[in-house]
Amino acid sequence: MTEVLFYHLTESKLEDALPALLEKSVERGWRVVVQTAEEGRRDDLDAHLWTYREESFLPHGTDATDHASVQPVLITATPQNANDASVRFLVDGAEPPALAAYERVVFMFDGYDASQLENARSQWKRLKGEGHTLTYWQQSPEGRWVKKA
Repeated sequence: MTEVLFYHLTESKLEDALPALLEKSVERGWRVVVQTAEEGRRDDLDAHLWTYREESFLPHGTDATDHASVQPVLITATPQNANDASVRFLVDGAEPPALAAYERVVFMFDGYDASQLENARSQWKRLKGEGHTLTYWQQSPEGRWVKKA
C-alpha cells in the first residue's frame, strides 16, 4: 500500500522546504512528480528550483516542456504521471490522483492558509477512512520535521 505523509508547514514557506525534500528524493534514486493546483504556480516553482540556492542543481522540468518523461523531478498542474514517478508531492491543495500508482504520496500544506489546512484535514479523514497508513510531520521552530502522528 502507498505510504502517505502529511507535511505541515508552520515555520517556512513551501519554496524554502520543498527543495531539500526533492534533493533527498533524487539522492535516493526516486523519480518525483510535484503537482500544483494551477499552471502559473507550476511555472513559478519551476523558476524557483533553478535559483533557490546558488550552489545547487536540482534536475527538473515541467510537463509543458519537451522531454517531460525523462525528468527526475517533474512539476505539473495535472494528475498525469508523465515521468513514471514513484513519489508524488501535492502542494497548494492540489487534488490527488489515484494513490495506488505511487510508493509514496506527500501532501505539503501551509498551516497559515485556511483553505490548505482544511483541504489537508479533509484528505487525512478520507484516506484514513480508506484504510491508508498515514504519518503527520510538523515543522519545529528550527524548521526541522518532527513526526507527530
